[in-house]
Amino acid sequence: MVRLKADTTGVRQLIWAGDPEGGAPFVEADPSHPDQVVGFDVDIAALIARSLGRTSRFLNITFTSIDQSIARGDADIGLSGIEDTPARRAALAATIPYYEFREVLSVRDADAGRLRTLADLRGRKVATLGGTIAYEILLRAEREHGITAISFDDDVHPYSDLVLGRVDAVLLDNVLAERRHRTIPGFTVQPGTVAIGHYVGVLAAQNAPLRDAVDEILRGAMRDKTLERIFRRWNVWNDDQLDLYRRLLAGEPVPSVVGLDTAASAAAISRWEAARRYFPSLLQASIVTIILSCLAMALAVAVGVLIATGRVYGARPMRAALIGYVELIRGTPILLQLFVLYYGLAAAIRLPAFVAALLGLALNYAAYESEIYRAALEAVSTGQLEAARTLGLSERQVLTLVRAPQAFRLALAPMTNDFVALLKDSSLVSVLTVLELTKQTQIFATNLGSWVIPGTMCAALYLLMSMPLSALARRLERRWKAPAP
Repeated sequence: MVRLKADTTGVRQLIWAGDPEGGAPFVEADPSHPDQVVGFDVDIAALIARSLGRTSRFLNITFTSIDQSIARGDADIGLSGIEDTPARRAALAATIPYYEFREVLSVRDADAGRLRTLADLRGRKVATLGGTIAYEILLRAEREHGITAISFDDDVHPYSDLVLGRVDAVLLDNVLAERRHRTIPGFTVQPGTVAIGHYVGVLAAQNAPLRDAVDEILRGAMRDKTLERIFRRWNVWNDDQLDLYRRLLAGEPVPSVVGLDTAASAAAISRWEAARRYFPSLLQASIVTIILSCLAMALAVAVGVLIATGRVYGARPMRAALIGYVELIRGTPILLQLFVLYYGLAAAIRLPAFVAALLGLALNYAAYESEIYRAALEAVSTGQLEAARTLGLSERQVLTLVRAPQAFRLALAPMTNDFVALLKDSSLVSVLTVLELTKQTQIFATNLGSWVIPGTMCAALYLLMSMPLSALARRLERRWKAPAP
C-alpha cells in the first residue's frame, strides 16, 4: 500500500528519510541555507516525487535507524547512500540499484607502496563504518589475514585517525574515500577494488507497489540520462554506472555485492542460527563493558571522594574551583566530553580509545559521585563530630573514623544506582571506536535486518551484569542496618 501524506496545499507528499551527518555528496545541510539539504540523494528524491506528482519532504533520521524507521512507517523511502545487502532485501522492499560503488583501501602516503591489499595489513588496524559491507569484509579479513577491524559511527574520523596514526588503513566506498581525500591530506586511496556494491532506496515490505513505481522512474532516468546528469553535478559519475544501467535495462540480474560471499551472511541463515553465531561476540563485548565500567566507577569514586572532601574541608579558592568543575561536567553532555578527550585533544595528546573512554566516563561520574559524598558527609550530625573532637580526635581521625564510615552507609544506595547507570552509559563510548555490548548489538541487528533477537539478547546480558550488583548492594544495606548484638 502506498502511504503518501498531504501538505498544507493539499498536494500529497513523498516523505523520504536520510542522514545529513554523512555529508555530501549524499545528503548534507546546504551551507547557504542550513535548514535545507543538498546532495545527489536529495536530487533523486526530488526526481521520484516529481515523477509521482508529489512534493518531497525530508525527514532527518540517524543513518543506523533508517531501516527501522522505514519499516515502522515514519517515511516512505530511505535514500542516504544505503547499501544493497541480503539483509535489506529480506526485511524491506529495496529498489533497483541506482549507483555502483567500489570498496577501496586508503593508507597513509608513506605506506602507499607497501600496503596495497588486506593481506598486506596482517596484525594492523583497519577502520570502517559499523554495519556496512566493508565491516563484513573486515570481519572475515580478521580470520583470514589477522587484521583488527575498528568500527566508527561516521565517515570523517576514520580518515582523520588514519592520518594521526591511530589506524593503519580505512576500507570504505570509493565515493566516501574520494570525498575525504579532497579535504583531509596525508593519505592515498589505493586503485585496487576489494568488493563492488550498490546504493538503493529502501521502502517498507508492504509498500511494494510504491517500490515498483520508483523502479520504473529510476529506469526512465537511466534511459534519458537524468541520473547521469545528477551524478555529474556532484562529481561522482564514472563508467561503472554505464555498465550497471546497461544490465538493468536489459533485465539482467545484478548481485547485491561482488567480491563478498553473502551466502554466509546473517540474512542468509535462520535468525536463531545467526544469534548462535553472534552470541560469542556479544559475550566478548560484554566483557569489555564490564571491565570498562568497573575501572571507570573505581576511578570516579576515588576522584569523587577527593572532590567532596575538598568542598567540605578546603579553602574558599579550592571550593570555588571544585564547584566550577562539577557544574561544568554536569552542564555539558557526556558525548561532548568524550569527543573532546579523544578528538579535540588529539593534536596535543593522542589517547588510546579505551583510555579516553575510561577517563571520559570516570571524570563525568566523579562529578555526580562527589555530590552524593558531599551530601552524605554533611548529613552526619554535628553532635557526633563535636563529641569526637572532645575525645581528642584530630580532624583527620574524625573524618576517617567517624564521619566517613557513616557517610559511606548513606551513600551506598545512590552509588549503586550510579554504577548501574554507568554500566548503561558505557554504550556511548562506541563513538570512540570501543566495541562494547550495545555497539556489537547494533552491528548484529543491522546485518540481521531486525532488532528483535539482538535487542532481547543485549537486554538480557545487561540485566545479568547489573542484577548481581544490585543484589550485593541490598545485602550490604540489610547487614549494616541490622542492630548491633
